Amino acid sequence: MTDIDAPAADGRPPRAAATVGTSAAGQPGASAAGDAGPPGAGPPDETVPAIELAGVAKEFQARGELVAAVRGIDLAIRQGEFFSMLGPSGCGKTTTMRMVAGFEEPTRGTVSLQGRDVTWDPPNKRDVNMVFQSYALFPHMNVFENVAFGLRRRNVAKDRITRQVGEMLEIVDLTGREQRRPRELSGGQQQRVALARALVNHPKALLLDEPLGALDLKLRQAMQVELKRIQREVGITFVYVTHDQNEALTMSDRIAVMNDGVIEHLGSPREIYEHPATRFVAGFIGTSNLLTGRVSRLTGGAAVIEVSPEERIVVPVGQRACGQGDEIEVTVRPEKIALSLAQPVSAGCALRGTVAEVVYLGTSTNFIITTSTGADVVVFVQNAAATDDAAADVHRGDAVWLSWEPQYSYAIGSSL
Repeated sequence: MTDIDAPAADGRPPRAAATVGTSAAGQPGASAAGDAGPPGAGPPDETVPAIELAGVAKEFQARGELVAAVRGIDLAIRQGEFFSMLGPSGCGKTTTMRMVAGFEEPTRGTVSLQGRDVTWDPPNKRDVNMVFQSYALFPHMNVFENVAFGLRRRNVAKDRITRQVGEMLEIVDLTGREQRRPRELSGGQQQRVALARALVNHPKALLLDEPLGALDLKLRQAMQVELKRIQREVGITFVYVTHDQNEALTMSDRIAVMNDGVIEHLGSPREIYEHPATRFVAGFIGTSNLLTGRVSRLTGGAAVIEVSPEERIVVPVGQRACGQGDEIEVTVRPEKIALSLAQPVSAGCALRGTVAEVVYLGTSTNFIITTSTGADVVVFVQNAAATDDAAADVHRGDAVWLSWEPQYSYAIGSSL
């Protein structure tokens, strides 16, 4: 019995050796493509998650200490979904993706693809492909041969290769560039070649590990729209790992915000932005103002924090438990706040403060206001009609009023 045939110490089934060389997606190293069967073996069952993680944890030994990279994740990714895993460096998002691809084994838990447990399957036995930040295109091959590489490994008929590669190049908008070498392409075009190569085998899911990180800002923004279009056309589940919140908000159907090995919030881009579940999510997704205070009174399903006789923060609480004297933490987005020199007449939220900084950004002007509570609040004012806007007359050092409607206050404090 060879080492790779021997049972593991924890009693799991013996693991077959991963294919060494190049994957069906053309990536050097262990294959993350489904070499085991023909592409398009049948439509997936829409009721079964494309990818499911149950209690998945990953621990590493580092200098004699046990380091938990992923701490018991439960996650179900739907068929045909553009799903993003978002978080700062070291949060566990890439480790989680590598466990889905088969490049890492979980310490605990199970990984399922299309309802099949693949926890201990090697990468080449999982019907997924992976696109990395470095595209790993073959420099001696032209565009056509790079995309066709995985099909040739499967011994697909020549006429079928020509048809499938042509269809995929049309989807990624590279028709007419079949004979070019990678060095003759722009960064965005190389990215699309890598995508075409990964998609031409019709995997059940495509895993993308920060693939736009090497592109400049404008090209990255253009490729975000392209990626979403391509995903919509091919209908394959995309799992996208990024630390860039704008990328995740632009492309995703749902986002899992990760921090310290756990998912802190799972939801649609709008849900996560408008109603963050934790202080970390509120601060990580976009710019958010965090205000803390004690509930002075409850009225009409809202908690009122009386800062002064003229200043208040009103927070809808609905059916959540909240009582007078409870300390709550409120988040409000900068674009929801109105800035004025005169005291607002509405009975909504109002705070006074002093302008600490004014930053002109072309499309908008950002104001940093030090409020009477001592907290700094950021306000975004669009420059749509600056000459008629009262904010255009606001300068550093001015005394101002901030106001917003209560529905834009969202409580994330422990008592709610």
